[in-house]
Amino acid sequence: MGSILRASGCYQVSSIHYTGTRYDRASQYVTDTKKRHLDISPTHVTNIIAVAKTLSLQTVAVELVEGAIPLPHFSHPVNALYVFGPEDGTIEQSILDECDHVVYVPTIGCMNLAATVNVVLYDRMTKSPQLAFNNDLIVASRDTNNRTRIR
Repeated sequence: MGSILRASGCYQVSSIHYTGTRYDRASQYVTDTKKRHLDISPTHVTNIIAVAKTLSLQTVAVELVEGAIPLPHFSHPVNALYVFGPEDGTIEQSILDECDHVVYVPTIGCMNLAATVNVVLYDRMTKSPQLAFNNDLIVASRDTNNRTRIR
């Protein structure tokens, strides 16, 4: 979850909702090195689809399933809730059936959950017309120990 929190901060995610009990058990282990949990507090929910409906968000399941849309061909909704499955399992069929979109990341083999979250959020960011790719973005994004430049 620490890597997911860091990615969420990098890609301007406004909230994280999770089901199950894994995060509750793992939260005692500090892996959130950028302390993103102070800005984006993960919220436990019992029904992720109900959350999306309450917030008027389109649901985008990210899963390696036949018939899913390849991520490079996907147009992200403006207001979306992304549904990721467990690292050692899959999103339940009943949840997939209720999602507005199902996409997959084309790879040879499967990625872990944190890597998948990073790729999907990066794809969303690069397809966003609001983001300006310039030196201001670099300065705002880099680590405090990085002050190098191209001469």
